[in-house]
Amino acid sequence: MRYQNVFFSAVYTAALLGGAHAEDESSSTESTSTTTSIIEKPTFTPLAIKGAPFFEQFTDDWETRWTPSKAKKDDPKTDEDWAYIGEWAVEEPSVFKGIEGDKGLLVKNKAAHHAISAKFPKKIDNKSKTLVAQYEVKLNDGLECGGAYMKLLQDNKKLHAEEFSNSSPYIVMFGPDKCGMTNKVHFIFRHKNPKTGEYEEKHLKSPPPARTDKLTHLYTLIVKPDQTFEIRIDGKSVKSGSLLEDFDPAVNPPKEIEDAKDEKPADWVDDAQVADPEATKPEDWDEDAPFEIPDAEAVKPEGWLDNEPALVPDPEAEKPEDWDDEEDGDWLPPTIGNPKCEEVGCGPWERPTIRNPDYKGKWSAPLIDNPLYKGVWTPRLIKNPAYFEDKTPSNLEPMGAIGFEIWTMQNDILFDNIYIGHSIEEAEKIQADTFDIKSPIEKAEEEASKPTPEDTPKSPSEVDFKSDPVEYAKVKFNLFFTILKLNPMEAVKAVPEVAGVLGVGLLTLLVVLVGAIGGSSAPQKAKEAGAKAADKAKEAKDKAADAASSGAEKVQSEINKRTTRSSAGSSE
Repeated sequence: MRYQNVFFSAVYTAALLGGAHAEDESSSTESTSTTTSIIEKPTFTPLAIKGAPFFEQFTDDWETRWTPSKAKKDDPKTDEDWAYIGEWAVEEPSVFKGIEGDKGLLVKNKAAHHAISAKFPKKIDNKSKTLVAQYEVKLNDGLECGGAYMKLLQDNKKLHAEEFSNSSPYIVMFGPDKCGMTNKVHFIFRHKNPKTGEYEEKHLKSPPPARTDKLTHLYTLIVKPDQTFEIRIDGKSVKSGSLLEDFDPAVNPPKEIEDAKDEKPADWVDDAQVADPEATKPEDWDEDAPFEIPDAEAVKPEGWLDNEPALVPDPEAEKPEDWDDEEDGDWLPPTIGNPKCEEVGCGPWERPTIRNPDYKGKWSAPLIDNPLYKGVWTPRLIKNPAYFEDKTPSNLEPMGAIGFEIWTMQNDILFDNIYIGHSIEEAEKIQADTFDIKSPIEKAEEEASKPTPEDTPKSPSEVDFKSDPVEYAKVKFNLFFTILKLNPMEAVKAVPEVAGVLGVGLLTLLVVLVGAIGGSSAPQKAKEAGAKAADKAKEAKDKAADAASSGAEKVQSEINKRTTRSSAGSSE
């Protein structure tokens, strides 16, 4: 059995070295897959949420509920027809998957218009009720420019899924949107004017920023019958306020407005100050005094060349060979700065100018308070004929469907676990059973996929086998392969223990094969071969200290020297 021990020891050591080297050269993708595989994940099981107006987990029968649009996008800014050609699919995430078998609705195409919708089993009316809209968004490929928001569509007889487009009337628009400097979570609701019957979009002021990494994020909108709202991201409140105060334009118009027919009286004085009529210009005020004057204390520098020109002909310039005096005129060399002027200066000397201490500029009378000032004129206020007061804007119009109508430059945007209902508790339970489970797993996978900082390279002399055998093997093996790429013979000489271990492994493997074929004499031969291999390995290890250099750079320098000597010897 001894030869087996030698064999397994050699193979294990070689595998240890190879593993250390492979670990250094593995790509981030391989690292991600390795770390991902060791994270235990739960398996997807559909949730049963009884009584929920709408809850979608995109199970296998999802196509019975969702219909892609075949309409064309209505764009009054252009004559072109934009069709919703973007494809949809239901798939598992492609990065940082948190739950096995958990699928979501996926945007498949880049730079395309996408539209898809699903009707509610029955219309959702939240009058005097809380409205909760919650869903997950996962940006498998990040988000540079595009939307990932939902629309809760107005319930009406004309609501046909195949005709769903950007012109389809919605009641609530909610979710992330990013492009360029714009990055926000939309919350827009369409409010019906009780006087005119017309709808107007109300946009949330100062919306929170969207999350644009590749992890799953949970977006929750809560609208309460007390006219307050709350936006949560990943279960944490990021924005709250009042429907009556935090939207633009405001839900209710002002009671009074300025009278457009009112005009400012001709004698109205709205100048708060005027020039003092009693002020007079001082006698010593000289309006003609210049802003700057020559410096009387300045002295011409010694050696100044008054008679030298600032520019002189270039002495190195030559007349072009093709110059024709008759056609081109007399040739004159180009001028350059006079080198004699570089040290001190030349030409007529003039005193530098300084600020005139007597300069006062044009005189004007000081300002005093205007005794006739009446204040800033504004038109008088009159009653607003369009005024109304809606004290309950949370009573939104009934909603009949949900839709995603987006344009994006990124694909692989995934939507999942969509809940539309009236219960905050139900939404929180869904979060606990889905998002709260997958989120920590995804974060662990993301952390494991990050490239680790490279350790400072160590020379073989700085590593001891007894104190750190794995690091010792790693450094030796990396050094061996670094030299091997440049000069195989020098690699064997510089790091003989690696070459010896690899040689022992190959030799022992050969002995095992011969033993399997050679019959009864094989064990004795295997023992002898194993003993010789062990002696060679020990001898190689003893030579390592003298043969190994202080690092890859020192070894490379020695290789260059030896190569030079070898070339010189061969030439002799």
